[in-house]
Amino acid sequence: MLRILLLAGAATAAALAAQPAAAQSRYSERPPLVVSPDLSAPWVMQLKRTPDGRRMAAPVERRSVAMNQPRLRELRRTGQRQAVDPNLRTAAVPAPTKKQFQMDPVYLPQEVEYPSKEKPGTIIIDQQSKFLYYVRGDGMARRYGVGVGKEGMDWRGTEIVSNKRTWPDWRPPAEMIERERKKGRILPAFMAGGEANPLGARALYLGSTLYRIHGTNAPWTIGTNNSSGCIRMRNQDVIELYEMVNVGTKVIVM
Repeated sequence: MLRILLLAGAATAAALAAQPAAAQSRYSERPPLVVSPDLSAPWVMQLKRTPDGRRMAAPVERRSVAMNQPRLRELRRTGQRQAVDPNLRTAAVPAPTKKQFQMDPVYLPQEVEYPSKEKPGTIIIDQQSKFLYYVRGDGMARRYGVGVGKEGMDWRGTEIVSNKRTWPDWRPPAEMIERERKKGRILPAFMAGGEANPLGARALYLGSTLYRIHGTNAPWTIGTNNSSGCIRMRNQDVIELYEMVNVGTKVIVM
């Protein structure tokens, strides 16, 4: 009996002596756990043990990027999806950015003082300053920025609004098609109305001429000499003007 008690005491003493070491091992800072990129294997198989019993990451087989290129080209050609390869690094390619064009705020619509002998509702276009005035009749006018004809394509005169159209079709005249072809630019014989159409959202046709006051798909050209003689406006501006103008309205281009 005494022998049994002595053995039990010795075992208890040994366990108590081992506790600090066990506690120190349990709460000591361990190296970070690294998991193998080969995630197709069971996670317990992705880890190995070091001689002291700690787990370590299984070695990763490095693959050559060059060997993947033919496969990448084939996938792109066929439109198939490729599984993500965690070992494949590619250079960061920035997304293409579209150049942002800004218009001088002076060309935004505003009410201005504009004494005129013309009756209310008359449109006056000053090609030099790139402004269109819609005469109010009380010494004021609604002023819009416009784009006008290139050098040698500007014109002057008085016309009336002979027609109005929303989202007009575009049929460039033969001389314009020929002129642009010499510059290496091929124009369509016809383009249906829409956001890509150079005539924009609205068009006011001037007399029997080929000239119009119209919107544009290139609003950054407002305030410049960039047209073939027509008067360009931003789409939102020409829509506003369109609602105020009737067929027969007088238009003075100076």
